[in-house]
Amino acid sequence: MPEILEFINDFLPLFNLRDKRTHKLSLTLPLLPLTSLPLSDLSPLKILFKKSSSSLPNFSSLPLTDQQCTLTDSKPRTIRFRLSELCRQGQPHLARQLFDTIPQPSTVLWNTIIIGFVCNNMPHEAISFYSRLKHVGSSVCDQYTYSSVLKACAETKLIRVGKAVHCHILRSGIHPSRIVSNSLLNMYSATCLTLNNGSECDLVERVFRTMRKRNVVAWNTIFSWYVKRKTFSEAVRCFVMMMKLGIKPTVVSFINVFPAVSEIGDVRVADVLYGLLVKLGNAYVNDMFVVSAAIVMYAELGCVDFATRIFENTCERNTEIWNSMISGYIQNNFPLKAVDLFLEAVEAEDAVTTDDVTFVSALMATSQLQHLEFAQQLHACLIKKYRDSQVISLNAMIATYSRCNHVGDSFKVFNGMKERDIVSWNTMVSALVQNGLDDEALMLVYEMQKLGVAIDDITITILLSAASNLRDREIGKQTHAYLLRHNIQFEGMESYLIDMYAKSNMIREAQAIFQSNFTNDKDQATWNAMIAGNTQNGLIEQSFVVFKDMLEQNVKPNAVTLASILPSCSQSGSIAIGKQLHCFAIRNLFENNVYVVSALVDMYSKSGIIDYAESVFLKSTEKNSVTYTNMILGYGQHGMGRKALTLFYSLRQNGLEPDAVTFVAVLSACSYTGLVDEGLQIFELMGKEYGIQPSAEHYACVVDMLGRVGRLNEAHNFAKQLGVEGNVLGIWGSLLAACRVHRNFELGKIVSSKLLELEGSDEISGYHVLLSNIYAEEGNWQSVDDVRRGMRKMGLSKEIGCSWIDTSGYPHCFVSKDKKHPQFCMIYDMLEYLTINMKDVGYKPKLELIEEWIYGIEE
Repeated sequence: MPEILEFINDFLPLFNLRDKRTHKLSLTLPLLPLTSLPLSDLSPLKILFKKSSSSLPNFSSLPLTDQQCTLTDSKPRTIRFRLSELCRQGQPHLARQLFDTIPQPSTVLWNTIIIGFVCNNMPHEAISFYSRLKHVGSSVCDQYTYSSVLKACAETKLIRVGKAVHCHILRSGIHPSRIVSNSLLNMYSATCLTLNNGSECDLVERVFRTMRKRNVVAWNTIFSWYVKRKTFSEAVRCFVMMMKLGIKPTVVSFINVFPAVSEIGDVRVADVLYGLLVKLGNAYVNDMFVVSAAIVMYAELGCVDFATRIFENTCERNTEIWNSMISGYIQNNFPLKAVDLFLEAVEAEDAVTTDDVTFVSALMATSQLQHLEFAQQLHACLIKKYRDSQVISLNAMIATYSRCNHVGDSFKVFNGMKERDIVSWNTMVSALVQNGLDDEALMLVYEMQKLGVAIDDITITILLSAASNLRDREIGKQTHAYLLRHNIQFEGMESYLIDMYAKSNMIREAQAIFQSNFTNDKDQATWNAMIAGNTQNGLIEQSFVVFKDMLEQNVKPNAVTLASILPSCSQSGSIAIGKQLHCFAIRNLFENNVYVVSALVDMYSKSGIIDYAESVFLKSTEKNSVTYTNMILGYGQHGMGRKALTLFYSLRQNGLEPDAVTFVAVLSACSYTGLVDEGLQIFELMGKEYGIQPSAEHYACVVDMLGRVGRLNEAHNFAKQLGVEGNVLGIWGSLLAACRVHRNFELGKIVSSKLLELEGSDEISGYHVLLSNIYAEEGNWQSVDDVRRGMRKMGLSKEIGCSWIDTSGYPHCFVSKDKKHPQFCMIYDMLEYLTINMKDVGYKPKLELIEEWIYGIEE
């Protein structure tokens, strides 16, 4: 943006806003009373009329031509005065009936009715009345006629009617005045925004270029147009051009261009523009609309300190300024400051009127803090202050209770709402999904349909998330079919569908959706969903292929991409690729991203490089419970039980709470390292101190923990005491494995009989193989034969183990009796050589397992 940089270089010396030592902005804002927006920046209708105390147009104050000036004399009983009075009183239809009694109405009277309809929010009637004027043809349209009807076209978004009026202006032979030109510009900017046709959108720029004399109103409109079109650089360039042409900006100029500066993300441009604002004087810098826009701009740029200084130095604050500052704190992750400022606004001496936006912002901050007590206080305040609370506030209340893990209170608020919109339904459904109540969310969507509430794209995304969580392919397919039937399309739709199908074990359907987009405009979310889906379904090589294609399409990976591809490195043994991705994260400043750090810790620990995992963990400045859980699990897998316990107890010291998965990790670590008493103590603390109800995974960890150290009877009694809740394959399977290790064959038979009674045990070959091994070690070969024969009859086969080694950056995978490796002959020769050497040094195999091995060969 060379023009912007040139503008900065030209103007920056004029504003000594930064301290030369600290390079921080330092200025004292002058304290003067608030000034209103200048009339030159108002719309054409606001130029025509000044608002009276009743907020209705005062038609007697119209700026009229010489021919019309007689109407402004002190003769209030003219027909025009009567028509204006009726419109001002909100009775434009009565004014029209009176107008119909006039035999030959003048252009001024036609204009009065048209403007009356527009000012009473009846733009369609205004357009219809203009059409009648053109059809009758008894009067000639003037600039006020066209300006008024163009305003009506802008409000109704009827571009075809607007184009027709534009044609009338061209055919009339009247050279468009500034008012008409500005009205044309405003009409096209309002009507072309919803169009995807590029040629239609160019109309705004074409009208702007054909204007011979552009005043500041035209420039302000084009700034706003570029911001709406998200061409933010163009908006700033136009501002620079206006300054070079010597046109003095108004407060609206700054209000319109500030959002473009925040989107560009250049603090230097923001400093120069705000410095220019200060240079222009008190009327600019103390305008409350400008103050609010400046706070928002600096907050979005991350300069929350300077936004705070602007807020503190402003001489007068309205509700919008308070709301802007509170939202700025929330946006920059300062929820506590946002809550403090909200309380200050409530207690302010100048009796600031807090509105729904203020309460919604406070609720957003409370949800970030997950502070239930304060959320309840806000709810009580909302009920006291507004007996009939607005829907937007109650929707935020539902979301806040959900974030505080009190979805029951969310449903109470939802159930008590007298009026609900689609946002209310979506917020409640989303709250249920986020709290793991996916079935209840589906039932609520069904209730929506019964009541005739239209499902929108937000509802669809929530439904797809619920289907993903439930791994319910039928719900997912039905939702997809609904999308197709109703031709619903929204941003990110492909990523939601890919994620749903991948998690429902329908990876081929996910790949088909991914490949159906033949264009090269796939966004990051779509690529990330496909990479994660392949990884979750064990398609490791395909994950790397998609990742490579992503790079070839010049789509830059983000933190989610790295968190999705790193698990593939540990599963495939590709340590070298994992290290390269780690380097990429460092170069692109992702090394402190909590998701990337968690994935790196998991990848290094599962790859056997626990030192690297520990180094990444310790150097990270941001950690969450997932990061701690991965590190605890890594310590446990590498036999570092004491370190795992120390890390677990440090969670609360760092302001974090362990979740159910964290307890699975620490209990597993205790099990791996034989820290039984410590593990049992943590298990007792789950419910008492942390309020977490143990699940089947936690019970299985306890049984495995006791079984590993030989406390088999204690483990058996623990499993029996669980009752129906303990009828889980993992619990009894862990106990059966312990019976085999400690050669307690009698208890093993009891456990195996219980295990085989459970649902699903006939589909898992591992437990049958384990029972066969117990019989083999006991020497009961007949029972071994019966178990193996039963497995063949059920179509079960032993799952083949796999191991690999990474040499020269390439992983080599091996399975038993494998002959697929290109160098398998050399490998088996080396294996035979090592076997001979093992015998020479005195190694002796366990002869009692020879016959079991023979049974395995026969299969």
